[in-house]
Amino acid sequence: MNLVRSHILVCTGTGCSSSNSLKIIDAFEEELRLQEMDREVKVIKTGCFGLCAMGPIVMIYPEGACYTRVSPADVKEIVSEHIVKGRIVQRLLHMESDEGGTATSLSDTTFYKHQYRIALRNCGVINPEDIDEYIGVDGYAALGRILTEKVPPQKVIDDIKASGLRGRGGAGFSTGMKWQFTADAKAPDGVKYVACNADEGDPGAFMDRSVLEGDPHSVIEAMAIAGYAVGAHQGYIYVRAEYPIAVKRLEIAIGQAREYGLLGKDIFGSGFDFDLELRLGAGAFVCGEETALMTSIEGHRGEPRPRPPFPAVKGLFARPTLLNNVETYANITWILNNGPEQYAAIGTKGSTGTKVFALGGKITNTGLVEVPMGTTLRTIIEDIGGGCPGGKKFKAAQTGGPSGGCIPASLIDTPIDYESLSAIGSMMGSGGLIVMDEDTCMVDIAKFYLEFTADESCGKCNPCRIGTKRLLEILTRITEGKGRPEDIQRIRDLAEYMQASSLCALGQSAPNPILSTMNHFLDEYEAHINEKHCPAGVCKSLLNYYILTDKCRGCTLCARNCPVQAISGSVKSPHIIDTAMCIKCGQCIAHCKFGAIIKK
Repeated sequence: MNLVRSHILVCTGTGCSSSNSLKIIDAFEEELRLQEMDREVKVIKTGCFGLCAMGPIVMIYPEGACYTRVSPADVKEIVSEHIVKGRIVQRLLHMESDEGGTATSLSDTTFYKHQYRIALRNCGVINPEDIDEYIGVDGYAALGRILTEKVPPQKVIDDIKASGLRGRGGAGFSTGMKWQFTADAKAPDGVKYVACNADEGDPGAFMDRSVLEGDPHSVIEAMAIAGYAVGAHQGYIYVRAEYPIAVKRLEIAIGQAREYGLLGKDIFGSGFDFDLELRLGAGAFVCGEETALMTSIEGHRGEPRPRPPFPAVKGLFARPTLLNNVETYANITWILNNGPEQYAAIGTKGSTGTKVFALGGKITNTGLVEVPMGTTLRTIIEDIGGGCPGGKKFKAAQTGGPSGGCIPASLIDTPIDYESLSAIGSMMGSGGLIVMDEDTCMVDIAKFYLEFTADESCGKCNPCRIGTKRLLEILTRITEGKGRPEDIQRIRDLAEYMQASSLCALGQSAPNPILSTMNHFLDEYEAHINEKHCPAGVCKSLLNYYILTDKCRGCTLCARNCPVQAISGSVKSPHIIDTAMCIKCGQCIAHCKFGAIIKK
């Protein structure tokens, strides 16, 4: 019997895989073979550790050493020094700890200190392609207990209700109540369905992808439990085709669960049957809306349907259907294994448990963050995220993606929970959190989100199809210096009409980014309209580049790098920019070593 003395865990989520983590695994396996240590040291592929900004990440146990930004070229040194000689490679331990030095393990870092991992509990811990590793961390224990002890379905639903878990897909509806409605619904032929929304479409959001890549069995087990609780025997996972690693690992996990008798007929000898199928989405953002998703699963064009009837009464194939998103399901087995009271004790009274955020934008520590509900935005931005890079000031954060709103720096101490975000005109959404610094134009940000929603509108209803186009036209004019004072009220009127009349949440929430930026940064809109000036220096139509003659040294670097030859001047003499020729690409500023070029 070979005893494994060390485990080398390598992140193989999308981010680290794109940075050659699979080659790092190959290099470790080859180097260990050459050192004749391949039987006593095991290399394991894992899901995302969370700190994506520092990837590829390699963790080595039992020491718990965390190496970051590892390359295949580093592997030989790690094996020779750490594995063979027991000496940690200090140069790769460059994550800051509270004391300002290097952190040996992730738990030593400020990035992890404020986190509480429930949905992400197994990501970066187990091999997502090995069902035995999931079982080793109490996987399928909840399903086994419920089925073998014949726990009444209503007791399962009552536990989910007692936990206070709310849907993590954006709306925040009570998960237990949704399960209850589906369980109570009557189907003429007794057929019901369970579905999982893994069609994560918000720009900058990758929470669900990472759960599926790092812990697919947690979703499969939760869906089987949900099927038992509501009386369904068939489930569907609707996942984006653009998530190839997630799709592959789901396929592997479903196959393994069937092989172990955890999906299919007579699970645990209980007489309960349940199976799953994957359905691949084609990248339509509107299919994140529950009725559009179900229409797509049925094989039709993904368009929303009027509600009521709600899916719990009439969903997939006109049968009662329970639909939750990936993160919601990822909480279920933890709740049932640890007790609903323990889950309800985390977070706030109205928003229990934790929430996963994809932290991106102008932030030092981009990645996945899971914190208790009620954690302040300041904690996430400054402590976990490390603040804005380059000493820039934090300006705003967008939560909820194209459906959400901006939180200005003045509200940085806002607790992140459903009620608090709603009170300031934002929303939780699925969990994208985009950070913006002082160089961000809020009008341009609103335009970016409108471009997205206008392009993703399915076109079924007039308020959304036409309204998003009209709003985008107005914002485009404003950023081009052609805005008119009456545009502010016109935006508000259009937004009100869309919110009241659009068929689904895409159109109803499309004006949110504009309204929130107008509420908190109206002065920027007024500057664009009245002064034809972009305070952040972003909107190209409102900018001109100038050379400060007292600072210019005539080095000619700006002229040599100008792609349109818009800069003239002789060596060692001040240069001049022809604003009529200038395409405002910024190459001159990028190459000037003397700070002689400004834009205004």
